[in-house]
Amino acid sequence: MSLGQHLIELRNRLFRAVLAVVIAAVGGWFLTPFVLDSLRQPVAELAKVGGHTAELNFPMITGAFDLKLQIAITIGIVISSPVWLYQIWAFIVPALVRREKQYVWGFLGTAIPLFFAGCYFGWYILPHVVGILGSFVSSQDTSIVDAKAYYDFVIKLIVAVGIAFVLPVFIVLLNFVGVLSASAIIKSWRIAILCILVFCAIVTPSADVISMFLLAVPMVVLYIAACFVAWLHDRRVAKKQAKLDEEYGL
Repeated sequence: MSLGQHLIELRNRLFRAVLAVVIAAVGGWFLTPFVLDSLRQPVAELAKVGGHTAELNFPMITGAFDLKLQIAITIGIVISSPVWLYQIWAFIVPALVRREKQYVWGFLGTAIPLFFAGCYFGWYILPHVVGILGSFVSSQDTSIVDAKAYYDFVIKLIVAVGIAFVLPVFIVLLNFVGVLSASAIIKSWRIAILCILVFCAIVTPSADVISMFLLAVPMVVLYIAACFVAWLHDRRVAKKQAKLDEEYGL
């Protein structure tokens, strides 16, 4: 494909991905009351545990509408993830050979569940993180939490964890198409674990290390699984190549 054709292809893929997000966001608008109630729950727990008043605050008249719109768009991004993940893959496909294109179903079948699992895991540890951070407020004080800032914190946690859970799939994909070898992936384990810990420390900015390790453990397990899958693939390819060399007397 020429550069112009690649740009047209990119435009078409982006349009389809954005359209899917918009359609899903329309449906997500009707789910915003449920999401808002769920977001209030960790803040309400602060009042019970800490013995002080804790509530969400909307400093501007348009704050509630803006927040509902943000929530609807986020729901749209999560629900439409199968579509935009496929569009990312489909844009890469023209550069791959026919055998490599067959990996699409394995990629989608693994990346989509892992993205949802990551989002769920981020949602699961949210009350713990909020509880730890809110525990520093004394019983004589009041926690007036800015709703938009609180939601931005929640989204950073949930969506970032969802994307992080998908990264091992891309590592395996790069191995399958011959960009990364299993030995290179395994040799980089120290750097990978360090990056995982730094990432977990950023998205879970709490004073204790429990919440950080709650997130780091499954990510490390996924990285190890990616290394194992890449090792199995390289071993199979090496055996196949050795068999061919033996047949042709090389």
